[in-house]
Amino acid sequence: MSAISSHDFTDDVVRICRDLIRIDTSNYGGNDSRGEREAAEYCAALMRDAGMEPTVYESSPGRASVVGRIAGWDPQAPALVLHGHLDVVPADASEWSVDPFSAELREGMIWGRGAVDMKGMDAMILAVLGYLHRTGQQPRRDLIVAFFADEEAGGVYGARWMVDHHPEVFAGATEAISEVGGFSTDIRGQRAYLLQTAEKGLAWLNLTATGAPGHGSSVHRDNAVTRLSGAIERIGNHAWPLDYTKTTRALLEQVAEICGVEFDEADPAPQLEALGTASRFVGSTLRNSTNPTGLTAGYKHNVIPGKAQATVDVRFLPGQEEEVMTTLRELAGEGVDFSHEHRDISLEVPFSGDLVDLMVDSIQAEDPGAPVLPFMMSGGTDNKSLSRLGIAGYGFAPLQLPADLDFTGLFHGIDERVPVEALDFGCRVLHRMLEPR
Repeated sequence: MSAISSHDFTDDVVRICRDLIRIDTSNYGGNDSRGEREAAEYCAALMRDAGMEPTVYESSPGRASVVGRIAGWDPQAPALVLHGHLDVVPADASEWSVDPFSAELREGMIWGRGAVDMKGMDAMILAVLGYLHRTGQQPRRDLIVAFFADEEAGGVYGARWMVDHHPEVFAGATEAISEVGGFSTDIRGQRAYLLQTAEKGLAWLNLTATGAPGHGSSVHRDNAVTRLSGAIERIGNHAWPLDYTKTTRALLEQVAEICGVEFDEADPAPQLEALGTASRFVGSTLRNSTNPTGLTAGYKHNVIPGKAQATVDVRFLPGQEEEVMTTLRELAGEGVDFSHEHRDISLEVPFSGDLVDLMVDSIQAEDPGAPVLPFMMSGGTDNKSLSRLGIAGYGFAPLQLPADLDFTGLFHGIDERVPVEALDFGCRVLHRMLEPR
């Protein structure tokens, strides 16, 4: 394939990214979100301009996702899902250097909530689709292009709802690509790219301890607050052991190889240090985690309540949900009940096969000699929902980043921003990966 100039994409990807950021799609959880319908209609218009016939679906008033399909030139190839999400986490403008929804362009970067998570990738997808249509090209595989609502709150009103109510729109798809993976990081002076092949599972738990209510001045052995406090202390301070999956072991072994040392599985610290800011993502995937996040009990100083409640954010490694829950119940002890506020599965897909080879080759065609390594996310994506349809999901939003940019710290952080040159790079890589002709 001949080289594609960044000039083929720059104007479109910058314009689309900035337009999307200016649509405030803040998701406050539950069924409280902003702007998703407006963003879905904006994407739908660009999809129509690219020759598609998209459909907007509402799971609840204003909670909109949009899906369309474009035919590939190889009728024997299974369909590929390209998907992004429209919502963003809220932003407190008082903490930012710029208005988080102004999409200000400065220092060669687009600033604003969603620039990296994930309106930048949404813009890359739309810019590449527009380029294909203008140049009369087709991708090899049928593409199912989806922009979902509600990813930041578990996809209940977005991807999960679409899979439950409209699975037919994903017919024929075997694989999917979406956010986070594909970005570059510096490993001891060597630029490398992290391709996401796994995600930890999650369980947002509500813990309830019960006891006998009574007067605050009395001798009281059946105190719900004391019982829950002990449970939360044990859960929060539990030392989960190191535990490597295929993905995390492969990543750290290859980082060690780049650094010219042997990997010691008892001490991954040297490899984490070599990963720089990317260690934020990687370090939390080497063990299960159980973090208490809230406590509620009582209503008056001199009244012992009969109930106390807490919330815990649980992130478990692939295949370990049952083991983690058993350990949590043991740590909590008697008199503490568990219920799920939200749960979702873990994922791990192979770092091999035609699609992986294609993603690796597409990056290396634009950045010759750069290693591409697998990694696991501690968070989650809409690939979890699509996996229920047998669709294997990868994180691949390719970005070539400056070595001094704390990219992982920008996710849900203040002053979120993405370099224009990184978006150009991503468009060129995505275009290659689609094998157009």
